Amino acid sequence: MKILLTNDDGVQGLGMLKLAEYLKDKYKVTVVAPEKERSAISHAITLHKPLRLKKVKEEDGLKIYAANGTPSDCVKLGIEVVLEEKPDIIISGINEGLNLGTDILYSGTVSAAIEAAIYAIPAIAVSLAETADIEDRRIYKFLENLIEKVLEKGLPKNTLLNVNIPDFKKGIKGVKATILGKRIYIETFQKNYDPRGKEYYWMAGKISEIEKDERTDIVSVKEGYISITPIHFDLTEYNMINILNSWDIKIE
Repeated sequence: MKILLTNDDGVQGLGMLKLAEYLKDKYKVTVVAPEKERSAISHAITLHKPLRLKKVKEEDGLKIYAANGTPSDCVKLGIEVVLEEKPDIIISGINEGLNLGTDILYSGTVSAAIEAAIYAIPAIAVSLAETADIEDRRIYKFLENLIEKVLEKGLPKNTLLNVNIPDFKKGIKGVKATILGKRIYIETFQKNYDPRGKEYYWMAGKISEIEKDERTDIVSVKEGYISITPIHFDLTEYNMINILNSWDIKIE
């Protein structure tokens, strides 16, 4: 069984490396990850400069490559260049920090899993609460069980799983299938000046917790559940098709 791992924390990302070490005794694991952190880069791909790959480690059951591209680039490189055959499943993560609700639109972690789904390969994006103990073996046992279940049952076309794991130390109530919640940020821009007197801005933000729906990933994780959200990358709002056609928009 062949597994391709990637992330957006970079090839030194501890969560991904720990997962790779855990899985390598049971599966043939290949890692293709960005050479540096590429968080919040969404689904960007590299078109205007060469992509470079460097093998950084090889041992029984595990090969690790670093690429100068984005998480989505890494998935493409893994499938098209590194591996001789398509992997059986692609895991993006473990991300150090949760990817909940509408934040997935910015997430390099989730976008890498979406890229895998575009290739019709089962994919899971995995994120872990920042306060969690990355050494906790229960995290990896759960993910092993989930991988086995996905390989057994399969996933629908164009669908991936977005998994968010709360802090085990605070108690886990169970595993829950969820819908995406909505996250709103109160964004601030701090204005500064560089040594030449040119102004620049640092963007920051504070989450405004407005989500109350218990079906959502946001509320479920807060309540102590591991959240599994099925994500479909067809963004069409089908209810609007007939409405738009009824507008009778003129060309001239």
